[in-house]
Amino acid sequence: MTAPPRREGGGHAPADTFRILHVSTGNVCRSPITERLTRHALAARLEDGLSNGLLVESAGTWGHEGASMEEHAATVLGEYGADASGFVGRELLDEHVIRADLVLTATRDHRAQVISMGHSAGLRTFTLKEFTRLVRAIDSATLPAAHSADSVAERARALVQAAAALRGWLLAPTADADEVYDPYGAPVSYFRLVGAEISAALDPVVTALTGVPAPA
Repeated sequence: MTAPPRREGGGHAPADTFRILHVSTGNVCRSPITERLTRHALAARLEDGLSNGLLVESAGTWGHEGASMEEHAATVLGEYGADASGFVGRELLDEHVIRADLVLTATRDHRAQVISMGHSAGLRTFTLKEFTRLVRAIDSATLPAAHSADSVAERARALVQAAAALRGWLLAPTADADEVYDPYGAPVSYFRLVGAEISAALDPVVTALTGVPAPA
């Protein structure tokens, strides 16, 4: 079997790495923003080496294979201090879902498409906002401490299991509550709104993954 290609900022992951896959439609707007904001937040909260336990990637259900992210998406990432360089769009493939330990999608339709691919993905696939809602209800004291790359991955796996167990109990308050809408073709002002929406949803997720709150 041919080894998977190296992805900028990620590389080949050791066996104990926990893989997070962000999914949207074209993999040029929402999922690149979410991927790079996640990486940025993890690097800010974890000491050198600890973040090696987490690999963050993205793909699109109708992905623009080989494309750069949208210019406005890169602008928004720069405003958050996150690195937009070297990004290459990907179409979502079976192998991405198979390897992912956690799949976070922009919308419920994306979640349904991932689950329909099979690979026992149902218990590890959530919309981003759905996962945020579930994570807020989990007592972080019940999760393993993140003191090494191995234990960071262990904590992440425990978090996903706890979230999956809560899914049927904490339903979305409205039909739109779990959606991050597509800014493709919109002005940069709308991209900024989407970026703020994604950043707010990611904050409790990254806190739960790392055990480290956001800097004041």
